[in-house]
This record gives sequence, C-alpha cells and structure tokens, in this order.
Amino acid sequence: MENLQRPTATTENTRTSRLVDRLLADRHSVPLSIALHLVPGALIVAAYAFIGVPFTRAIGYPPFLAWAIALTVVLYPVLFGLLWLGRRRTGRYSLRGVLHYLDKPFSRGRIAVIGIGLLIYMTVVSFALVPLDNLVYDAAFTWIQYDGAGGSATTYLDGYSQQSLIITLLICLPFTGFTLPLIEELYFRGFLLPRLPQLGSWAPLFNTVLFSVYHLWAPWTVLSKIVFLLPGVWFVWRKHDLRATIWMHPGSTLVGTVGGIIALSMGVI
Repeated sequence: MENLQRPTATTENTRTSRLVDRLLADRHSVPLSIALHLVPGALIVAAYAFIGVPFTRAIGYPPFLAWAIALTVVLYPVLFGLLWLGRRRTGRYSLRGVLHYLDKPFSRGRIAVIGIGLLIYMTVVSFALVPLDNLVYDAAFTWIQYDGAGGSATTYLDGYSQQSLIITLLICLPFTGFTLPLIEELYFRGFLLPRLPQLGSWAPLFNTVLFSVYHLWAPWTVLSKIVFLLPGVWFVWRKHDLRATIWMHPGSTLVGTVGGIIALSMGVI
C-alpha cells in the first residue's frame, strides 16, 4: 500500500514545484498573465453573490459592505499565496524573492512627495470622471441590476440611514480603506507587472487595462480607471519603486473613506 502511495505524493510534489516555477519565473506568458489578472475578479464577484449579499441583506446593511466582504475573502488568500511562494523560494514566509520593485531607489522624502502628487492626481481625476462613468453605465451597462449598480461613486451607499452608513464605513475603513488596496498593489504591481518584460513599454498599459477590467463588478469604470491609474503604474514600471502606487492607491482610498465618514458625521452628505 505504501509503495502505491509514494508515486502519487511524488507526482503531486512535482506538479506543485512546476506551478511554483511558472509563477516565480521572470516572465509570465501573456495568457497566464491575463488569467492571473482576471481570475481574482471573477472570484470576488462569486464571493459577493454567495457570501456578501446574503449576509448584508440579512442585517440590512449597504451592498458596499457586501463587496468589502467579497474582496476580503479573495484578496487575503492572494496575499497568503504570495507569502507561500516566498516560503517555497526562501524557506520562510516573505515577499522578498516574490515581489519586485522593493529596492527603494528614492529617498523617503522624495517618494513621499511623488506619492502624494499621484494620490492627489488619482483622487481629483477619479471624482472628475464620475460623469464619464455615468455616461458609460447609461450607454452600455443598465442591464446590470445587482444592488448598488450604477455610475455614481456613492451608489453602493444610497438609500440607507446615516447611522448604518457610518458604521459600514468604519467597519470597512481598515479593509477597503487601506489593506485591500495595498494587497492589490503588491499583487498587480509588485508581482504581475515586472513579469511582462516581453511587452516592453506596453507593460504598464497592459497591466493597467487588465487591472481595470479585473473590477468586473463595475465594468463602466474601466475607462476612468485607466486614465487615473496609468501615470502611477507607468512610474512604478519605469522607476522600479512600488511605494509610488502604494501612496497613490491605498492612500487615495484611505483619504476617500475617512473623508466620507467625516462628511456623513457632519451631515454634509
């Protein structure tokens, strides 16, 4: 019996090693990269439908919380997967050896100035492009009828009491407000983007487009996301400093969430 089991275990170990080698290779094929960009988005939609929605409907809270739950259910395992790859490569749970663009070529002060500039750009442009999101939604995506669908930046929160909205945003603050966007940057910019050398200067656009499409729950925002994300992604690719989009993306969501909580508390919105 033991002799029959050993080849099976060996085969599984070999397959796992091959998978690890493919994921940690310096170059991902374009089909593999597309899959690695988009599969998490499909899993988030599934987690929303089967976990987030039933829970939030049962407690009467906004669909924004359902999406936060879905993102958490998917993205934390993605982070663990990166750490697991680090353990396979280095023998310990680490992002070193897995992620690129961690060498910090800029001083803290300089990257802070650059990052804050990108944060302001993303925040201002994303709000300025909300009318574009509305236009695209009305033109092509009104058939999407799940709770909270729509071009407005606050659609996921509309129709609920001030108290439930504040509680929702406070619950979501450490997650959608910072750690989940941080995981996205580690995965999409630190792990996937550097493994597209065959695309040359097209790699940042490829990564930005697929990251925008990855938001399958809001396809009407793809165009605006490309506009306000591309400068930061290009900078990370060109200068090899992941901190730029960490300032930009998690920084922007943190500012937006804190601002929303303050505005709701003051009765501004």
